[in-house]
Formats: sequence, structure tokens, C-alpha cells
Amino acid sequence: MKKETEKIDSYTIHENGDIGEVQIADHVVAIIAGIASTEVKGVAAMSSNITNELVAKLGMKNLSKGVRVTVEEDSVIIDLALTLEYGYSIPETSRLVQEKVQKAIENMTGLKVREVNIRITGVNMSKE
Repeated sequence: MKKETEKIDSYTIHENGDIGEVQIADHVVAIIAGIASTEVKGVAAMSSNITNELVAKLGMKNLSKGVRVTVEEDSVIIDLALTLEYGYSIPETSRLVQEKVQKAIENMTGLKVREVNIRITGVNMSKE
């Protein structure tokens, strides 16, 4: 009995008949976006309350929570749900996240990022 393989959406970024092709799974793009967004000062967590400190304990796949990747014909759209720290400017922090996510995805994958949409789902009021 053959085991069915899980369907994973992926995107071919390099095709070369002599050597082969390179494909990137959509959850990899989501993880890149999640890591890049949590590196911005003022971002408390992804919508699933995953922060960089928890990555080691919970694993990289959890960083894709709160990220939706939509691939169109020639570009990628990223939707993020974030919790911000109290006291940070929402417009400024969001702009920094958009720039960082776009740069990270384009540099690491070669995919063109058309949009980085952000939805603020909460504000972290706790002091550390």
C-alpha cells in the first residue's frame, strides 16, 4: 500500500534542464515573513503569540502562524496578523515590517513581493 504524500504548494524559482529546478514551498515563504516581522522593534508577536524567544522551543513551522501567502502569476502577496507593543507608532512600525518582509522574501527567494498587508490584532500592555 502506497502512502499518499501531502500536497504542498510550492513555487518554481529556477528551472534548468541540465541541472534541475528549485522549488520553494509556500510555508517557507510564510516562515521568512514571520521571522522578518518579529525582528522589527515594536512587534510583540504574530497573531498566534509566537515570538523569536519561543522559536527554539516550538520550532520554525510555528512562525508561519498569522501569515498567509498568496502567489499570483508573477508576484507574491503576504498578509500578516500582528500584535504590537504598547507605545509604538502603528503606522511607523507597520511600514518597517512591510519593508523588512519585502526585502527578506525578495533577497532569499527571488520572488517579487507585490503587497505586504498588515492587520493589527492586539497591543501588548505588559512590561518586561
